[in-house]
Amino acid sequence: MKRDSISSPLPDVAAGPHLGSPLPLEWVGMQGIALPLWLEEGGQAQQVHAWADVQVDLPDPHVKGIHMSRLYLLLDAFAAAQPLDAGALAAVLRRMVDSHADCGSTQARLALAFPLLRRQPALLTAGLSGWKSYPVRLQASVTPQGFALSLTVEIGYSSTCPCSAALSRQLLADAFAARFGAGGIDGAAARAWLQEHASLATPHSQRSTAMVTVLLTEQAELELFPLIDLVEAALATPLQTAVKRADEQAFARLNGANLMYVEDAARRVQAALAPRHPQARVTVRHMESLHPHDAVAQAGKLAGEY
Repeated sequence: MKRDSISSPLPDVAAGPHLGSPLPLEWVGMQGIALPLWLEEGGQAQQVHAWADVQVDLPDPHVKGIHMSRLYLLLDAFAAAQPLDAGALAAVLRRMVDSHADCGSTQARLALAFPLLRRQPALLTAGLSGWKSYPVRLQASVTPQGFALSLTVEIGYSSTCPCSAALSRQLLADAFAARFGAGGIDGAAARAWLQEHASLATPHSQRSTAMVTVLLTEQAELELFPLIDLVEAALATPLQTAVKRADEQAFARLNGANLMYVEDAARRVQAALAPRHPQARVTVRHMESLHPHDAVAQAGKLAGEY
């Protein structure tokens, strides 16, 4: 059958009369948009698979709805014009506000979440390395007051309980005294005994996370790897990837030299951040192996937080 050459215009329901309650809306937009992004870190480019949330405000109670396709196309063009930086975020948000001038919009916000991959060398074994993933979240907004950007990164580390370590050492000391008494101790015999019995009690340790949020200006570099390095150096027990026995032993030594409660970890990171990021929030979580619950602590807060 021959197709009719006369086509009627497509209906535009959004342009029709507003039949609902005439109320302004704080935010309208989309969540969970898949987006490929390019980052430049440490002189190298890396593509990441990000998830984007994007919204504008709808202050005019008589406007039925926003133009979501405009936001989507602007976001798609933004992703193609990499690398990602604070200035690019500010620019695309201003374009989003401008694209909705007919809706009265004055604000836009964009959140990007993605895993940042980094190859990490083993502690001792030359040529041995593996990949670590760091969850990252960027939250940017443009309002009549200006541009705001926060960067959050989650960093894994190991924590060993100081109390548990002290209790374990006491048991070992008591057992050693019971075996060798107060008299002269044969060095070889003591060494052999320790090799067999030194772990009769072991302190509990656990995988832990530090979630760090810092504020950035429109002119700032993201500098994700330097931020990660700063936090990992402060904690001193970053999670490892590929290891051999020598690396595992070195990791055990690091844990023994850096016993920490959750309060200690939060303060370590806060102190390390202070010179470069005086306004930062640090949240640490120790996933307890002793208890069925976690230990948490927070240091610092961002503007407007309580």
